[in-house]
Amino acid sequence: MTTEITTTGQESASMLALIAKAASDPAVDIEKLERLMAMKERMDDKAAEAEFNAALSRIQSKMGRISADAVNNQTRSAYATYGKLDAALRPVYTSEGLSLSFGTEEAGEGNVGMICYVSHQAGHTRIYRAVVPSDGKGAKGNDVMTKTHAFGSGTAYGMRYLLKMIFNVAIGEEGDDGQRAGGDAIPAQDQGWIEKVAKVRDYPSYQAMKAEMVKDYGGKPDNIPKVVRNAFNVAAAETKPKDM
Repeated sequence: MTTEITTTGQESASMLALIAKAASDPAVDIEKLERLMAMKERMDDKAAEAEFNAALSRIQSKMGRISADAVNNQTRSAYATYGKLDAALRPVYTSEGLSLSFGTEEAGEGNVGMICYVSHQAGHTRIYRAVVPSDGKGAKGNDVMTKTHAFGSGTAYGMRYLLKMIFNVAIGEEGDDGQRAGGDAIPAQDQGWIEKVAKVRDYPSYQAMKAEMVKDYGGKPDNIPKVVRNAFNVAAAETKPKDM
């Protein structure tokens, strides 16, 4: 790959010298000069794309699997938040001259069209797209979000999924059984507690469960994995009486 980039760069420099020579000759046909400039532009684009691809390859060679730091209580599956992905990936891709910029585009009623521009310092930009449902409907088809909240949720999902797709990140993610689609398997002890938390529906039961959970992890709250604590805290907050 390095040889290809160097060779293309040498050819581009030679073409630039040819164009400069032609431009200084009053007898040169304007159309011929324009064709030479168009050829130079194509060569530069090819060189920039080659540098982009080389950078992307190096980035992926430096990445490992990213562990989950949150739980979807509806599916009882673990996933990595955008913040976790960003913290792990941004230092790597920026060190290779890449930058990301997210935006939206038309995607039809009930959807948000997510778009990500991935640009390299050499000048090449690649565009990635994803259409994400954002109708604010729950599993039973009832409205569970305002339109603004639904848009925010859709864009957040879109950014997270695009970030994974662009860099081919392996993660345990909601949408599979929790682990098999790729990423770190959750230990049986942790998975057991995640499932228990999802089944309890009243606040007093969660309070009793907390003591049992601490005991199961050696009597120390700090021993409870973050993914389990997140599942417990989210579920407990959902059942906590408003007057407490």
